[in-house]
Parts: sequence; C-alpha cells; structure tokens
Amino acid sequence: MNSITREAASFRDPSGYVFYDGDNVFRTITPNYREVYEHFVSSGLKESLLQSNWLIPFTEVDNKWGIEPVYKILQPLKVDPLTYPYEWCFSQLKDAALLTLGIQKRALSCDMSLKDASAFNVQYVNNRPVFIDITSFEKYVNGSPWKAYKQFCQHFLCPLFLMVYRSPDFGHLQKYFIDGISVNFTSEMLPVRTWFKVSALTHIHWHARAQKQYQDINNDVRHLSLSKEKQIVLIDSLITTISSLRLKKHKTAWSHYYKETNYNDEAMCSKKKLVEEFTEKLILRKVVDFGANLGAFSRLFSCKKIMTIAADIDPYVVEANYNYAKDEKDAYLLPLVADICNLSPALGWNNTERKPLSERLQADLSLALALIHHLFISHNLTFLQIASFFAAHSRYLLIEFVPLTDKQVQRLIRNRSDSFEAYNEIFFEEAFQKEFTILKKEKISGSERTLYLFEKKG
Repeated sequence: MNSITREAASFRDPSGYVFYDGDNVFRTITPNYREVYEHFVSSGLKESLLQSNWLIPFTEVDNKWGIEPVYKILQPLKVDPLTYPYEWCFSQLKDAALLTLGIQKRALSCDMSLKDASAFNVQYVNNRPVFIDITSFEKYVNGSPWKAYKQFCQHFLCPLFLMVYRSPDFGHLQKYFIDGISVNFTSEMLPVRTWFKVSALTHIHWHARAQKQYQDINNDVRHLSLSKEKQIVLIDSLITTISSLRLKKHKTAWSHYYKETNYNDEAMCSKKKLVEEFTEKLILRKVVDFGANLGAFSRLFSCKKIMTIAADIDPYVVEANYNYAKDEKDAYLLPLVADICNLSPALGWNNTERKPLSERLQADLSLALALIHHLFISHNLTFLQIASFFAAHSRYLLIEFVPLTDKQVQRLIRNRSDSFEAYNEIFFEEAFQKEFTILKKEKISGSERTLYLFEKKG
C-alpha cells in the first residue's frame, strides 16, 4: 500500500478511483459497482467499444496491494501526455463530443447509459479521442432520460457553439469553468441570429429557459420519462448538430508565417536538414515543439514514430495542424493550444485536480524555433529566464537564435523606444551555458539565424 499514489482528480466517483504504482496506472472497481461492471462486460459493450478503439484498453490484474474494499483492479493503458479540453482546438473538442455521443448510443443498444459525460473523460491517444472512464456507465432504466445530457451540453455543446459563433479563443473558458460552461451563460453570449437556428434554439436557448424556470434541471429530470427510441432521436439530433459545426476560415498573423513572412526556400531546406542532422543520434521518446505553427518541424519527428506535441498559441493554426495530422493519419503528432508564457496552471479542488501543463510536457527534446525573439522582446524575458524554463522541461534543447538584424526582429522593435543591446548572440550563449552545454551550432543557409543543440548540465 505504501508504494501507491492515488490520483488527485479521482475522487468524485464512488464506483472506483485511479491510482499509480511507479509508472503504471490502475483503477479500482468497488463492490457497489460489481453488478454494473459485470453487465458492462456480459452485454458486449466492453468488447464493442474496445474493437472500435473508442475505449482505453485495459486488463484485469490481481490485487497484490491488498486494497479493500475492492471488487476488481484494472490496469488501463497509460496516457502520456494527459491533455485537457481547454488545450484542444475546436475539431479536437468536436471529435471528443462525437465520440461521447457515439458511445452513449451504443451503450443504449446494450441496455446501458453514460451517467457522466464530462469532456475530461476523453483523452487523445495516437491522435484519436479515446474514452477513459470505465466507471461512467450505468444500467439503463426503461423510460429514463439521459442523466448526463445537461453535462454534455456544458462540456461540449456550449463551448463548441461559442467557438463557432464568437471565437475559438472562447475555448479557454473551459479553464475557468471546469464543471462546464452553463447554457444560461452561453445563451446570453451567442448572437441573436442563433435564435433562428433550430439546433441552438433547442439545445441552448430553450434549455437555458428551462433551467431558469425549474432552477435545477436535474431535479426536474427525475420526474421526466423518455423512451429509449426518443433518447436515440435526441442523440442523433446532437450528432447532426455537432457534425455540422464549422469554424470560419480566418487568417491570423501565424497562419501563413513561413509562406509569407519568414523563410525563403533555401533557408527552409537548410533548417530542416540541420534539425535532422543535429538530432539523428539522440535517443528520443517524446518531443515538444513550442511555437510549432503548422508543424513543419514537428513532423520531422512524428514521421519517425516519436511522440511529438506541437504546441502553439494560435487556435486556428492548431486547428489546421490537427486536421492535417488526421488526414495524414499521423498517430504520433498531437497539436495543442498552448501559450508558452501562460501554460495551463494547476486547477480544481485544492489546485490538484488538474495538473499544470508544464508538468505534463516533460520530454526528451524541446524545440524552440523562431521563438527566442518573441520571448525576449515581446514578453521582456531574459535569456537566463528562458534557459531555466527549457532546462526544466527536457534534457535536450534545439533552439534557433534570431539576430537583431533579422527582419522579423526589426518588425518587433520598430515602434519600441527601449534599447536591446542585451539581445545578442554572445549574451545568449553565456546565459544558456549556465543551464546547458552546447553540442552543436551552425548557421542556417539563406538567413542570418543560427541553430543550436544544447544538452542540460548534470
């Protein structure tokens, strides 16, 4: 028992909890969930979901820890890295929503139902959404409505509508409403034209009015009756609604970065060649590309079957990167919406329920390409602060130094009155060598930039 650590986020469900023993993850099934779990297995739902790759693979293991009370202990596939809905782009949240609805529809066919439709029950494995909460199922009671409908709307439908009709930046709201964005808030924020759309009117605006009328829709749900056939109609309606949602095409400062503002063909080819040469002998299991843009350099690693997180601040860029990875069936690339200067913090109960992104992005190699000038000039960070950040995240660092004479740097300082004498390659090397050792250094042909490969000291 002393060797195990209970997952801080796993306290809400009395049917079981998650714990760790070293690098392995396990889930308990409590005796009060025995009947439901046995039906989950015998009904064929478990096998059906596993065959479709909709459910996290797991095996039953012996209770070598002597945990009591317990009916079963399961060992699911460990997900690395864990990600949260407020770090996903629009299409990632949309795909997770459609997965949840598909699971609920299939569960009904096995006389089961999801009692929990939280977006946190979904993780991305091989760049595909996978359901991870095995104890979220319950036996279906004839005529009962879908208990998790309100939660589904709050965790999926509301943020998706806000991202479409307002801005994909509204996805960040999930960080502050970890129990879901209310339909009341969403109804107030959506434009008037959505009142003339049947889907928004039904699932958002009328839903919000019903909540105001009854104050607590859950209390009212207990007195409602809904046949299985009508519940399937409801789910099909939600599937149609969510499938039809699209982000408007939108050009941002980063969406055409390489094509319009940065590299000529010679410089791009030289940079890609150097990145591959610098890293070809490194043993890498996980790479994080900070400021990945459309993932041109991330794919140099994911194509080698190295788990690669492509993090970028621009939700439109992450959207394009994710959809491209889906089309290419790139199972090793995971795009995320993340601001390197404001990574997702620890959240939830006692600030332990949701882990900080900095803790979840530990890797063998960090990429910081065309990034240093933004951190130093736009965010007023020192070279030493930047070096310390990367030293805390990975053993190796591949970083591009962009000199003051570079046209992109000149654009940043054009209207700045402060001096940037400290922004030079000598001070850059001095600061980074307090944390790292220089392994390789070479100029990028066709540019004034220099590529460095560092290894963390100690």
